[in-house]
Amino acid sequence: MELPIDVRVPLSVGEVARRSGVTIATVHFYEAKGLIQGWRSEGNQRRYARDVLRRVAIIRIAQRAGIPLATIKAALDELPSGRVLTAKDWKHLSTIWRDMLTDRIRGLTQLRDQLDGCIGCGCLSMDDCPLRNPGDRLRQFGDGAVLLEKDTMPQS
Repeated sequence: MELPIDVRVPLSVGEVARRSGVTIATVHFYEAKGLIQGWRSEGNQRRYARDVLRRVAIIRIAQRAGIPLATIKAALDELPSGRVLTAKDWKHLSTIWRDMLTDRIRGLTQLRDQLDGCIGCGCLSMDDCPLRNPGDRLRQFGDGAVLLEKDTMPQS
């Protein structure tokens, strides 16, 4: 017979890493970035509430989808801390990220479709490059790959 897990018993950094499939360094990194929270025990060891496992899982899923850590943090900051994230929480997060991912997919598809026109050139400084210089707006700054040359780069 399995013993029930006492949710009040905190996890060590090693347990969080092992159970979530990340390295200890990654757990520390997530904490340093404010994505997860822990505390120091009386013996000065890092401890984490069990709800951190779900947060790490969500962070990993979001990272795999290419969502920047700052965006992940902003979304997680909107959710209550100190409790396991629910299906409702996940729906909220996925709704936020779905539109962003749809826009990114649309942009990547457009890039892929336009890329064929530049394969022969390779320099991305054609008179009318839809990838690097849409509408040839950089022509006023000189010939060639002006974005790659510091001396002729436009000042903002």
